[in-house]
Amino acid sequence: MFVEHPQRVALHNEIHARPFGGVQSPARCTCIAFHAGEELDTDVRDHFQGFCQRYSLTPPAPDQKYYEAQCDGFSVIWERHAEFTVYVFKRQAAFDHPFDDLVINLIPQDWLEATPGQLLVGLHIAMDRDERSSDEVSRLFDHNGLTGSRVLGGTAMVWTDFRLHGDGFGRILIRDQGLEVLQAGRLIQRLKEIEVYRMMALLAFPLAHCATPKVSEIDTRLSSITAEMASKSHTDDEGTLQKLTDLAAQTEEMAASLNYRFSAARAYYRILQARLVELREERVEGLQTMTEFMERRLAPAMRTCQNIGDRLEVLSKRVARANNLLRTRVDILLEAQNRDLLASMDRRVKLQLRLQQTVEGLSVAAITYYAVGLLGYLFKALKDTGLPINDRVATGLAVPVVLAAIWISMRRIRKALHRDDG
Repeated sequence: MFVEHPQRVALHNEIHARPFGGVQSPARCTCIAFHAGEELDTDVRDHFQGFCQRYSLTPPAPDQKYYEAQCDGFSVIWERHAEFTVYVFKRQAAFDHPFDDLVINLIPQDWLEATPGQLLVGLHIAMDRDERSSDEVSRLFDHNGLTGSRVLGGTAMVWTDFRLHGDGFGRILIRDQGLEVLQAGRLIQRLKEIEVYRMMALLAFPLAHCATPKVSEIDTRLSSITAEMASKSHTDDEGTLQKLTDLAAQTEEMAASLNYRFSAARAYYRILQARLVELREERVEGLQTMTEFMERRLAPAMRTCQNIGDRLEVLSKRVARANNLLRTRVDILLEAQNRDLLASMDRRVKLQLRLQQTVEGLSVAAITYYAVGLLGYLFKALKDTGLPINDRVATGLAVPVVLAAIWISMRRIRKALHRDDG
């Protein structure tokens, strides 16, 4: 038998992690998404287990992130993501008005109000086969400007206004023009994901808007510091280094607080664009497609986030370069000071050597004087013993001999010391 990777089954089944069941017209769905990060994961799961207990459903497993079940009169889908949780309530039944008597009215209000996290998306989706005039469709959306198109090869028409209505929910209307059951389910899933990922991507936009003046301020301060560094009269390198260090800390702190949100926004935006491509939109005369709407309204916000992220990255590099430039200049100044110090020490050593040589000459003379004096006493003593010697002449002749001997000895000692130092 093969040794199986412990994650093999989980990885194999990941591609089927969030299957959206089939939907048959007429049908209506309500999608609500809550911004709830990983720190609320336990609360989210406990809350949904409470829902399952109310309807006698088997709750999802602890590691399960997708759940679908049939309740009394409707079905429920629960999706757990890293940053948000999605609930979809579906009801397949005939209706007179697409956005009246909605399925969410069947859900216990006390349970809805206790949902962990913050409501980010509220969306009603209605699908039927009724032919409606342009005026009828416009009335369903309170006469707001509509976005719409034929999708999936002309098998459906989709309208929306991307606005919140009186109940705080958005609206999407689908006309079934030949959708298969599973195809209709996938269409609703894509439309739901477009709205959820649109809102998740836009979470970065307020942060980018707030960060813009701070980034501009850092940019201005950095330009001022670099201009000060370029000034020939500039001398306070220590103060400038402190300013640059403060700027670097502020830039890195801002980048650290924004990078995750901006990276997540780019990822959500890419998923949204993929879902729009999957719709295979065809233009309807007089209506803007959803892809065009996103390109005109969402893309500028995403480019703003990208611009702030790029500016922060460039600022970080500029601060680092200015810091390195200043440190290089300080190092050069220190090297110049060290060079001057070494030159000064060299001059002092030479002076000390000359002084030492002078002192050595005086020392030789002094030692010679005392040595010759001692020899003079010796010669006098020898003369008093009866030796035929002239003590004065002997003392005088001894001077050059003693002087030469002492000088040679001192020289040998100095050479020996130099050898030891080497």
